[in-house]
Amino acid sequence: MTGRLEGKVALIVGAARGIGAAIAERFREEGARLVIADIETAAGAATAERLGGRFVATDISRLADAERAVATALSAYGDLHIVVQNAGIFPWSLIEDIAPEEWDAVLAVNLRGTFLIARAALPHMKAKHYGRMVFTSSITGPRVTSPGHGHYSASKAGIVGFIKAAALEFSAHNITVNGVEPGNILTEGMQQQRSAAFIRSMEEAVPLGRLGTPRDVADAVLFLASDEAAYITGTTIVVDGGQTLPEGKDFRLAPE
Repeated sequence: MTGRLEGKVALIVGAARGIGAAIAERFREEGARLVIADIETAAGAATAERLGGRFVATDISRLADAERAVATALSAYGDLHIVVQNAGIFPWSLIEDIAPEEWDAVLAVNLRGTFLIARAALPHMKAKHYGRMVFTSSITGPRVTSPGHGHYSASKAGIVGFIKAAALEFSAHNITVNGVEPGNILTEGMQQQRSAAFIRSMEEAVPLGRLGTPRDVADAVLFLASDEAAYITGTTIVVDGGQTLPEGKDFRLAPE
């Protein structure tokens, strides 16, 4: 690899498994020193140990936990250059059936967690006059949606709005704020929770003909966290294999 993050300290929230673990792996390959923050203590600690990083148990919906995650990075490495907030929950409920408590839980992790980790990391990044913040949104919410994802869609669309506001406010301190919008990514969770028929139907909806991999998302996050993206702020990269491009179902050049 090229050492694009050599000497950088990265805090990755929601990195125990799936996309977050792939981001951590990709960062480590490029020389970053890692802090893995996750509510899943066993899986998170195992990922941190495998990658030679530190682990901190974190419920990112809680202010004290967000602050402790940042403090862990500063205590372990004396610095913090990159923050990635990838933690998210996505229960399935039709709007008419969503209990207020479920709505609050989804917004607390997905959207409040994004705000809290940005707020916690900001003082150190301002003092250093350097920072990279990257947040995981989704195509679900900002661009498309489906039944059962009203709260999830609202939270992910909110992240995109927050990215724009934070990018503007933090720009004077040389802190960039960006995000990724993954489409259907073939994670362990999808393989466990979705049928083979569902996965095939999703593949058929993607012009590139396959679902994304966690590494596909990790490569986009790596770019935004690197100095190659120093002049990019307030935007997102859609990582969906072209899924959101077609006007209709028959998008191939010669549909049958």
